[in-house]
Amino acid sequence: MLGDLADKILGFVSAHQRPLGAALTVLLLLMVYRLVTRPLRRYMVSKAHKPENVQNFFFIWRYVWFGVAAVLILISMSGSLAALGISAAFLGMILGWSLQAPVTGLAAWLMIILKRPFRLGDRVIIAGIIGDVVDITLTHVILNQVGGTIGGEEKSGRGVLIPNAILFQQIIYNYAFETSNILDEVVVSITFESDYDEAKAICLKAAREATGDIIEETGQEPFVRAEISDWGVRIRLRNQTAATERQRISSEIVEMVFREFRKNDLVEFCYPHTEILHRPKVGIEGNHVNAQER
Repeated sequence: MLGDLADKILGFVSAHQRPLGAALTVLLLLMVYRLVTRPLRRYMVSKAHKPENVQNFFFIWRYVWFGVAAVLILISMSGSLAALGISAAFLGMILGWSLQAPVTGLAAWLMIILKRPFRLGDRVIIAGIIGDVVDITLTHVILNQVGGTIGGEEKSGRGVLIPNAILFQQIIYNYAFETSNILDEVVVSITFESDYDEAKAICLKAAREATGDIIEETGQEPFVRAEISDWGVRIRLRNQTAATERQRISSEIVEMVFREFRKNDLVEFCYPHTEILHRPKVGIEGNHVNAQER
């Protein structure tokens, strides 16, 4: 009698082994899903730029877990693990190839969330395009283009959608990586006859007036670097400037320098030109030689 009972129990376990394994697999996956999802959601909410991005990410996250659970259940219920494994690998290869760009885009979005190479409002250069970041979605970074329709760095109002999938292949420049200010330069050329010290003082004064609040914030004074050119002395006036106000501030400095130079007789702008000097020919012994004597 005991032998018959044992045989029945073993038969029942053998007959229900696969469904039981599938149920245990689902239960284990559910526990892991909940343990991982809660802290991940808290982290995403604190780091993500928009609540909509978090919702969209966990929508995809949920269905990825459903897909994993479905594959494991099929493996548990299947009688041929090798055949199922080959089918799953082939299906995964096809899906991976077709969804390569979306998956790469999602990975790039996660990189933006985790590494924070730029944030909303930062001025960046991506794929050679300058713009201010106005939105970051799961699939695209949206820029308000700077320049493009005009010269210089003024907002054009033209939106540019950059796919996240290309971010891994591009060099990204962030104007506000550590601070909101960058080093800028205004070039002024003066003649060799100009008073260099006077010109330098005028340039530094203009930079201090235009960037007084930035100097107070950063503690960095404007400075000058000079070099000799074919036509005169080139003064490179360098100063800290707000990344998003670069064009306006440099324009103010140029206007002040121009007005001060016009009022000052000691300095003069240099420009490419040619001068012809007429002087008599001097002989070997230092005597003047005219054309008739030669």
